[in-house]
Parts: sequence; C-alpha cells; structure tokens
Amino acid sequence: MDRDTTDRAATFLLRRAFGLVLAAVLAATALPAGAGERNPVVIELYTSQGCASCQPASRVLGEFAREPGIIALTFPITYWDYLGWKDVYGLPAFTARQRAYAALRGERQVFTPQAIVNGEPSMIRSDRISLERALRRARANSATQVSVRSWEEGDRICVDVGASAAPDAQADLWLLPVMRHRRIAIGGGENKGQVVDYINVVRGMQRIGPWTGRAAHFEVPRHAAKVAEADSYVVVLQGASEGRPSRILGAAKAEGF
Repeated sequence: MDRDTTDRAATFLLRRAFGLVLAAVLAATALPAGAGERNPVVIELYTSQGCASCQPASRVLGEFAREPGIIALTFPITYWDYLGWKDVYGLPAFTARQRAYAALRGERQVFTPQAIVNGEPSMIRSDRISLERALRRARANSATQVSVRSWEEGDRICVDVGASAAPDAQADLWLLPVMRHRRIAIGGGENKGQVVDYINVVRGMQRIGPWTGRAAHFEVPRHAAKVAEADSYVVVLQGASEGRPSRILGAAKAEGF
C-alpha cells in the first residue's frame, strides 16, 4: 500500500471515528419532542385582588410561568372580599381548596399570597427564594411523577395517563380551564386605584375521572374548557387524602399555553 492510500485510509478512519463520537454525543444530549415539558412542576398561587402584598407575588409567578417545565397557576380566593373590594375572579371552591391543603397539615389558618408546589402539604410564601427551593425539591422527586399527555381531536380533549410503579396508586384527573391573562383596575380596598395583571387564572375545576395506577385514556368535550372567559386549560393528576387534595402526580397543558 502506497503512502497516499495509507493517508486516505487513515483519514477515512478518523472521520468515521469522529462521526461515531458525534452521533453518541447527540444521542446523549438530544431531547425527544415535548421532553422539556415532561413531568412539569405545578405552582398554585393563592391570591386576592383585595390583598396589598399579592401583586409582587403575582409578578414572581409571571416570571416562573415563562420557564420551561413549569405550569404556574393563579387561584383567586374569596375570604378578603369583605375588605372593600370583591375579587372578580375569586371562587369559594378555591378558598375551600386552600383550606383543605392547610387541614392536611393540621393548620386552621390560611393566608395570601401563598404558593403550593406540586400539591405538597408544606406551604410556602411566594417569594422567589422560597419558590426556587420548593422547585428544586419537586424536580428531585420527578422520577416518581406519572406521565400525562393531552391533545385535541375534533371536539374532544384527549388525555393519556401512564402507569405507576406504586401498587396502591390512586388519584383523580382534573380539567382546569385557564384564562391566560387579564388586566384589572381595582376600584376599592387595599389596592384601590391600582391595576393588577393576572396570569393563568384558573376559572374552575372539573373532575374527569379516577385513576387507579394503570395506564389509562380519558376524553372530555372541548367545551368543558371554554368556561368563564377561559382561553386555555391544564390537566392535573392529583392524589387525595381523606377527600382533600394532596400531591400532584402529573400534569399537562394545552398547546400554546
């Protein structure tokens, strides 16, 4: 074999080796479609238009809402309505939900603003440092999350829920219609004269059905998500303890959310 042939062979082998290494690197680092949203973390912010300290928390929630892998939701409550301004989006069901979380911890008091991450009983205030700490904990537990995938077919919202390794896993699948953005002028109370930017306001909760730990498929009419000015939706798989909401096991959001 002459020198030129030897050089060409060596070059071919080097290129082939480089190609194999590059392919291995790409395979190790590439994410499948939608992987950035796999096992998203759900932040619930309990707030009120009549709460003077809630607006900074809403701004923090808006910042987290733009991050991949996070579903940030606003739950307006009603127990501050007597302070001179009734929250136009507050729902008694959300007040009851927050109180139910508190009851899981044996607490009788609730407050705003308050953030709950993945339905964990440990409640935190909604400053950025506390939220980042809670998000790290939630992501560390992501391996125990259940896959939830949603899409639309015709007039139906379809949801696939994966299986759980836990033999006694049980939860409920919920549809949460969401209004992604509204700007509200406050006419009374502690925030009188201010303008509030609402992000991802939950407008209701509809139970789709029970989940018993096995892979399952669910469908619900699309109009179920078109309520009370909602323009999007989130699907949440959440456990329950004595009828109270507990850990969120998985979630998915509508395309374009």
